Order: sequence, then C-alpha cells, then structure tokens
Amino acid sequence: MDLDDLLDELNSGRTIKGDSPLHEVMHRTSQEAMRITGELNGSYHEPAEVRALLSRLIGKPVDETVTMFPPFSSDFGRNITLGKRIFINAGCKFQDQGGITIGDDCLIGHNVVIATLNHDLAPSRRADMHPAPVTIGRNVWIGANATILAGVTIGDDAVVAAASVVTKDVPAGSIVVGSPARVVRSVPE
Repeated sequence: MDLDDLLDELNSGRTIKGDSPLHEVMHRTSQEAMRITGELNGSYHEPAEVRALLSRLIGKPVDETVTMFPPFSSDFGRNITLGKRIFINAGCKFQDQGGITIGDDCLIGHNVVIATLNHDLAPSRRADMHPAPVTIGRNVWIGANATILAGVTIGDDAVVAAASVVTKDVPAGSIVVGSPARVVRSVPE
C-alpha cells in the first residue's frame, strides 16, 4: 500500500480502519507533514520560501499569488488543493485527509480549523476514520477561530463569521454565524 492507494480510498469516502495497512501509510505521511510544518514554523521565511514549503507539503505547485502567514499546521498535507489569490492567516490547522479544496480569492482568518475526518462512534472501532471533503468556493471569507467540519461545502462569496462552527453546507452569497452556524442574511453587494 502506498500514498496513491490511500488517497484513492480517502477521496472515495471509504473508511480507513485503524489497524489497516492504509492507516500505516496515513501515519507515515503525517510524519512527513510534521517535518515540513516544523521547518515552516521554526523560523522566518520569505513569502516565496513559505510557498515552496507549502508546495512540498501538499505535493503540488502553489500559485505565486497565495499568501500564508505561519504558523500553520497540517497533519497530512497531501490532500489540499489551493486556488489563486488565497490568504491564509496565522495559526490555521488543516486536517486534510478527507480533502480540502479552497477556491480562488479566499480569505482564511487566524486560527481557522478545517477538519475532514470523523472517528467511528462505536468504542470497538473508534480508531476507524471516516473521511469527507471540505470544499470552499471562490471569494469566501472565513473569520478568525471558525471551525469547518467534515463534509461541508461553502458556496461562492459566502462569509463565515468569527468563532462559528460550520456543521452543514453554506449557501453561496450567505453569511453564517454561531455554533452551529446558521444563515443570518445574504452578503450585501
């Protein structure tokens, strides 16, 4: 089993059993992510160096218009897709095994958490992981300390208020607030 096998399973939404060879691949990949984020967060880097380290982490090119302020944490790294003109502020934590896609022109506030895995509820299978992707449309603003949970899609031009916990899809052009987040109004034009 290798990373491609694991990504196929994760992106198909299939459960990764805690005692499986795929779980071992996930663990090895996580160790590499920790090495890269340790380097990223360990000292100052020019913006181009930050993008280069982020590219190493996700395993694909990062557009020169992407800006990230470390520290940044990802416990996997290999299932993140970034558009153009994205700003990721300091302290963000991405659990990306299930897949995180961020569209063009997005703003991700301080300390945002994006989680794409759930553990099994049954105590005997608690180590099993159920992946579900998070998709963030284009021109989305996610406020500081928000949490986006597995399986959520945030529509284009939406705003997630600071400290909100997003448990279900957010319609395009809407503003959501609270825990759990709920639509309070449309984005003004």
